[in-house]
Amino acid sequence: MSTKIFTGLQSFLAALTVTFILSGCGEVTIFGHGANEEVDLNIPARELIVKGMDEFNVGKYYMAQKYFEEILDRYPFSPEAPLAELKSADSNYYMDHFAEALILYEEFESRHPTNEAIPYVMYQKGMCSYKQINRVDRDTTGAVKAIQSFSQLLRAYPYSPYTEEAKARIRAANEFLVNHEYTVVTFYLRTQKYNQAKTRLKYLLNMYPDSSIAPQARELLAQLEAKNYPESSISDYLPEFTLPDWSFTTDGAQDVQSN
Repeated sequence: MSTKIFTGLQSFLAALTVTFILSGCGEVTIFGHGANEEVDLNIPARELIVKGMDEFNVGKYYMAQKYFEEILDRYPFSPEAPLAELKSADSNYYMDHFAEALILYEEFESRHPTNEAIPYVMYQKGMCSYKQINRVDRDTTGAVKAIQSFSQLLRAYPYSPYTEEAKARIRAANEFLVNHEYTVVTFYLRTQKYNQAKTRLKYLLNMYPDSSIAPQARELLAQLEAKNYPESSISDYLPEFTLPDWSFTTDGAQDVQSN
């Protein structure tokens, strides 16, 4: 599932690549260099960060991470270290190492709580969980944690560049959860546990009354209340659900795309 980050995020990352402001530690300016040089880690931190960013900017995240890790190993208190921490987390994220990336984002947030990149870090924490959302008949942990992380971001920074996308991700994760609940209902139908199915449907409608599947759930609940138990294939009642993706235009319009 690809994620197109809206213009505000792209602009922020571009600015972050050029100049990374370190609270109380000066600033690091990143200059453009070629990315096809041989790996040489026995160089100063300033050169390591430049080479690491060169590799990162052309999508060579594994090699970029090597440079960032070298900074953190050899120059942990250098002005370049915070940027290396952040981009190491980003490298893991873009290599789909979401659990590892989440840990690194959390460490960055803990070490640099006043850094200007914190809203972005909080957004990425939510995305690490969001990216781990699985099929509706499986674990819901990713959706629950994503909602928690995005909600934390909205409380802490309600007007950040990531507000609209965080809200959209929360809506999508909630849709995942409601579809998961509906899948449980179909299990009870399949095993002819109609009372349990009715209880689950009532819970679903109470928790998610405005969800896209609510009309279907109400219709099925009425059918079960009338003891008109479904005779068609249970697969007819399974929800069709895929997580959407979003891209944001420069005027803030939202385009919904399937993954």
